[in-house]
Amino acid sequence: MATLFVIILILLVQLVNSASSLQIHFYNNSCPRAELIVKSVVRKHVLQDPSIPAGLLRLYFHDCLIHGCDASILIDSTDDNVAEKEAPPNLTLRGFEVIDDIKASLEKQCKGVVSCADILALATRDGVSLSGGAAYALPTGRRDGTVSTMADVHIPSPSFSLSAALSVFQGIGLDLVDMTTLLGAHSVGLCHCGFFIDRLYNFEGTGLPDPDMDPGLLDTLRQQCPPHVVTLNNISKDPTVFMDQHSNTPFRLDASFYHGVLSEKAVLQLDQGLAFTDLTSKLATKYANRPEVFRKQFSKSMIKLGSVNVLTGEQGEIRLNCRTVNG
Repeated sequence: MATLFVIILILLVQLVNSASSLQIHFYNNSCPRAELIVKSVVRKHVLQDPSIPAGLLRLYFHDCLIHGCDASILIDSTDDNVAEKEAPPNLTLRGFEVIDDIKASLEKQCKGVVSCADILALATRDGVSLSGGAAYALPTGRRDGTVSTMADVHIPSPSFSLSAALSVFQGIGLDLVDMTTLLGAHSVGLCHCGFFIDRLYNFEGTGLPDPDMDPGLLDTLRQQCPPHVVTLNNISKDPTVFMDQHSNTPFRLDASFYHGVLSEKAVLQLDQGLAFTDLTSKLATKYANRPEVFRKQFSKSMIKLGSVNVLTGEQGEIRLNCRTVNG
């Protein structure tokens, strides 16, 4: 027991030390225009495609959940390794081209200085800001990981129970407030029908729809997601719907998501579950009634997410190409 306690203590110290090594404006001297360049490129892409912030948010979360926020999700597969991005939960990830564009711009300005991990973190922050969230001050100084393996990918399923999802969040140092808040990112963007088709036609093998889904929403989603066309194995043919069916602004990050949760109009089963536990339903009600509280907590939880198992100092590397490890 004593040995286990010591191991846990060492891991906690390492986590705190890594997070405390990050700094606001880390690149002030080495690449003074780094954050301006990131924001400029993100803005250009958002003007062309308003769903980009949602894509970056999901890309960032999937990266931080495996090995920590080390940009391992960006690495391509090789002849002798199948990378994280090839895992089934990651096949619908988007935004890689935005990161490539930012990296190319930064390499022209400051070659080999800004990590891909920081680029992804900053681009996500700017996507949040450009879609209605706060432009929170983000500590930087992350280094890039060198390992990306499909077998390591374990992402919470949209059909997870809240308790199962919370276990995953707690595994990376986040808590119930963080989980409830970060799920609010589902106020923006699109969702493939394959992620919730069971709720429409055959919930938990009953042959019936999910009884916790609003009947009006059920009719709407059935029209958009007929069972014969849903094929998540071929994402180019799988239809998509707006994540937030309760909002008239599907590309704006706001507290409208929680209104949908409380009225049984959440698209994903995991999201709808927030309405059915005491603590999460109270928090959802607070966010729905006081959007400024959600906005502030979302920034805090994103900063906390961005500190998960980061590499700093001499750890890892600064990739010259975000898709491949150096050498």
